[in-house]
Amino acid sequence: MTELSLRRVSGRSGGRSARRAARSAPLATDLRPVRPGLSGGTYNALSDADVQKIHLAALDALERIGLADAPPSGVAILTDAGCTEGPDGRLRFPRALVEDMLAKANRSVTLCSRDGQTDLDLSGTRVHYGTAGAAVHMVDVSGRQYRESTVQDLHDAARICDALDNIHFVQRPMVCRDISDNRELDLNTIYACCSGTFKHIGTSFTDPSFVAPAIEMLHLIAGGEEKWRERPFVSNSNCFVVPPMKFATESCLVMEECIRHGMPVLLLSAGMAGATAPSTIAGAIVQAVAECLAGLVYVNAIKPGHPAIFGTWPFGLDLRTGAMTGGSGEQALLTSGCAQMHRFYGLPGGAAAGIADSKLPDMQAGWEQMCSNVMAGLSGVNMIYEAAGMHASLLGFCHESLILGDDLIGQALRCVRGIEVTDETLALDQIAEVCLGGSGHYLGTEQTLSRMQSDHLYPSLGDRSSPKEWEEKGKPDLLDKARQKKEDILSRRSPARFAPDLDRALRNSFRIHLPS
Repeated sequence: MTELSLRRVSGRSGGRSARRAARSAPLATDLRPVRPGLSGGTYNALSDADVQKIHLAALDALERIGLADAPPSGVAILTDAGCTEGPDGRLRFPRALVEDMLAKANRSVTLCSRDGQTDLDLSGTRVHYGTAGAAVHMVDVSGRQYRESTVQDLHDAARICDALDNIHFVQRPMVCRDISDNRELDLNTIYACCSGTFKHIGTSFTDPSFVAPAIEMLHLIAGGEEKWRERPFVSNSNCFVVPPMKFATESCLVMEECIRHGMPVLLLSAGMAGATAPSTIAGAIVQAVAECLAGLVYVNAIKPGHPAIFGTWPFGLDLRTGAMTGGSGEQALLTSGCAQMHRFYGLPGGAAAGIADSKLPDMQAGWEQMCSNVMAGLSGVNMIYEAAGMHASLLGFCHESLILGDDLIGQALRCVRGIEVTDETLALDQIAEVCLGGSGHYLGTEQTLSRMQSDHLYPSLGDRSSPKEWEEKGKPDLLDKARQKKEDILSRRSPARFAPDLDRALRNSFRIHLPS
C-alpha cells in the first residue's frame, strides 16, 4: 500500500463502504491535486535572447526618455538616489542606478492573510490566482442585464472568495457606486473586504490623505500597530504611472504614504497596446517593464527591501474599434511575456489574466478566461489578478462567474502542476500485473484507487454525466448551480466577520455603510 493510501485509509476492517468514505473525505492540503503556490514557469513565450533585448530596451528607455510628472517629493527622492532631472522636467534613470536598486529589491515577499492560514509565498514561480479590477457594474445573470455595483456586492464577493479554494486572494474587484464620498468609499472598501474574507486583500486609495485613516482602521482590526506591521494583510494596488512614461502624481504620494505605514505595494503599469503603449506585444512589454523598473527604484529609494510586486499589466486593444480585448490571445501573450521578465529579474510579479470581454458567463467567457489563465499559470506569474468574475472588459463583475471561475482556475492549476514522472507514476509494474494474467483493466486496482484524488481534479459544478443521466437529473443548468452555490454561501454568516466589540469600535470611528 502506498504512503497516500496509508494516510487516507486506516485499515480494511470497514470494508468497501469504509474505503469509499475515506476516499471521499477531504484530502490533506499537501495531497490535493491543486493548491496555492504551485510552481509554474514551464512555458516560455520569449527566447532567452528576446528577454535580454527587452531588458536592454527598457533600460535604454529609462535612460534616454525617462518619466515625467513626478510629485516634488518624488523628484527629491529620485534625484537623491541618482536620477537626473532634465530641462524638460523628465526624470532619467542611469542604468547603474536601476541595477543597484534591483539588487536591493525584496525577492522573498510573503503577502499575509488575516488569520495566518492562507499566506501567499511569492518566491520563485509560485502561482496564485485572485480577483481585481474596478468594475462599476454587476452582471445580473437572471435578468441578463447590468446594474451599478454596491458595497453589499463587494462584501458578498469577499465572502464568496473566502469559501472558494482556488481563489487565493481578494483584490477589490468592483467600485461601491452607492458611496459618493471618496474617503468613505476607500474606508468602506477595506471594511467590506476584511469583514468578508481572511485571505489577503488588495485595495487602492483615491487621495493620499485617506491612507492615514485607513491605517487607523487596519490597526484596530489587527489589534495594534505592532501587529499590523508584523503581518500586514492588506496591500496597496497602486497605479503609480499614467502610460506612456509619466508618473501619476497623486498615486505616487499614496505610495509614499503606504510605504511609511508598512503596507506592501503593487506597482501597477496598465498601458493599452495601440493607445497608451506600443501596439506590438514586444513594445508593450518593454514599456511596462521600464515603467515598473522606475517604480522599483522609487520604492527602494524610500525604503530598501520594502515588499513590492512588479505589476506589469499591459492590456490588449481591438484596433478596429478601440475596445479593450482582455480575453484575446494577444492578452495571454502579453501576460506570459511579462511573466518571463519577472523571472529574469527574480522579482515577485503580478499580471492580469482571466478577463472576459463577453458580457455574460457563456461559452465566449469560458474560452477567454481559460486561455489567459492557463498561460499565465504555466508562465509562472506569482499573482494573477482579475482571474475570475470579470466581464465586459472589466466593466462588469459577476458573482456566479466568480464561482464558476473557481472550477476553471482549478483546471488551470492542474495544468500548472504538470506531469509527475517517477518509477511509481510510470506504472510499469501495474501494466505487467494487469496484462499478464490480471483483469485486463485498471478500474478498481489499489494503485488507481489510492491516487484517484491526489492526481485527478474533479469539478465541483461542471457536469460530466452522460446525456441520459443529465436528463434523469432534470437537465441541471450550470448557471443555476452557480446561483444555488452563491445563495448557500451567502446564507451563512461570514467566518471572517468582526467580533461585536471590534465592529462597534470600527463603526464608532468610521462611517460604515454596510448594514450590521
